Amino acid sequence: MPLPAEFLRAMSREEINELPIRRYEGAVRLVASAQDLEPAMADLLGETVIGFDTETRPAFRVGESYLPCLAQAASAREVVLFQLARADFSAPLAEILSAEGIVKAGVGLEDDLRQMKKLFPFEQNAIADLGALARSHGLKQSGVRYLAALFLGIRIPKGTKTSNWAARRLSPQQVAYAATDAWVCRELYLRLRDLGIA
Repeated sequence: MPLPAEFLRAMSREEINELPIRRYEGAVRLVASAQDLEPAMADLLGETVIGFDTETRPAFRVGESYLPCLAQAASAREVVLFQLARADFSAPLAEILSAEGIVKAGVGLEDDLRQMKKLFPFEQNAIADLGALARSHGLKQSGVRYLAALFLGIRIPKGTKTSNWAARRLSPQQVAYAATDAWVCRELYLRLRDLGIA
């Protein structure tokens, strides 16, 4: 089904900057150990759609790269942040990512999952890469900030992207940024599904 014409026009940076800023304001569960895991998994495995994203420590030198150190999963009730540098979450994350009855929605998700597979093996099922979906419907820009502006009418702040995501203690700004990215991916998927294109 083609996108309605109103979504095919290009939005300027100025238009986006005039939109209201939105951050995720709901419950956030930081999972840094096994005892934090059980309630988080009960919530996530009961979902049919999860917003999913990862954060990686930024590389500033040529040839330098890092693997994801944070994985974010948004349910209808909370955002769960898995601190990958703090404990081994390979089994629960593999369970979520392979679950056929739970759509994992994200922007640039195929690349995130390719990097995650360098940490641990898993089979992926029910993956919705919203950027690829947008491009397949004729959109030139397909980043999370642009899609949130176009489809949700909100502006996502991008301030903390290049911070140290491997830190043992994440700052409140990092937590808000990471939770917002996962939450907005879930909201975007639900909106695109309502439009009949997801």
